[in-house]
Amino acid sequence: MMLKKFLKYFLIIVAVLAFLYGQAWLLSLEKNEKAVFGVSFNPDYTRYLQLDEKKLFDNILGEWGFKFIRLSVQWNNIEKEKGKYDFSEVDYYLAKAQEKGARVILAIGQKTPRWPECHIPDWTKELKNEDYKKALNDYIVETVKRYKDNPALEMWQVENEPFLPFGECKVYKYSDLKKEIDLVKSLDGLHPLLTTDSGELSLWQRSARAADYFGTTMYRVVWSEQFGYFNYDWLPPFFYVAKLWLAGKSVHNAFVMELQAEPWIANQNLMLTPLDEQYKTMDLNRLNENIVYAQRVGFPRIYLWGAEWWYWLSEKKGINDFVEAIQKLKKE
Repeated sequence: MMLKKFLKYFLIIVAVLAFLYGQAWLLSLEKNEKAVFGVSFNPDYTRYLQLDEKKLFDNILGEWGFKFIRLSVQWNNIEKEKGKYDFSEVDYYLAKAQEKGARVILAIGQKTPRWPECHIPDWTKELKNEDYKKALNDYIVETVKRYKDNPALEMWQVENEPFLPFGECKVYKYSDLKKEIDLVKSLDGLHPLLTTDSGELSLWQRSARAADYFGTTMYRVVWSEQFGYFNYDWLPPFFYVAKLWLAGKSVHNAFVMELQAEPWIANQNLMLTPLDEQYKTMDLNRLNENIVYAQRVGFPRIYLWGAEWWYWLSEKKGINDFVEAIQKLKKE
């Protein structure tokens, strides 16, 4: 009797998996031609590459034609000294975005995009847990109060991949994320909130449910100390849709927030890495493959990750192929 029950449930599971695989195959053949492309921008990383961050931002809004931008309000830049806030750089970029009619997602929290992931002021590192949380909340309050009425603001991103154990970060719990989200909502009831998670290393059960919108990363070729280079080409686009459905979120409220459009290199130092090594994880063919793959996932908006690298190739290497490729994408 037990064997019959086991076989019954086993066959049901096989049938469900076969159905899902069939749907995955069908969805893998469809492209969302209506998907709009945006871009992330980080002035610190631009300066690290010895480039002019303001000129790059002008290119993003002007020649490249992007209308959807993600910016970070990095805590370590805003509050270098306790209680002294300097928003001048963020003010500048939001004013430029407003001039061009661009819509901005502002990322806030202890963890915002780009290494070392947690961008916290040096003076906070020795604080006790409760004092640290109060300081974090104070910075969030000041930031939301400053920008909640800014015409360029589209939504807030609260934390970046908060539960991914990657980067130089303090321990972070779901309750911490919910408290931050509730804090932002109490200060700004008009703008929606978004949080993000790893596309390949998480099931999204906590992150996707936490805010109004959800954003996934999408890295197709990566490098690790354990395995070296490896790719995720074996994952069907439906993988992302299924995870979103299991987390109770609609495709209409989900974005690809980081589509890999730059190399993932072993030593983290782009300027010392030969181009042929960089091209192992990102060349023009891979860029185009990634774009088509992201379109097949079906989310309405796709933010590219790599603007600083395209600009570095153009300015330092005289290579404009990537810039020319992204200029052809649908931006609005």
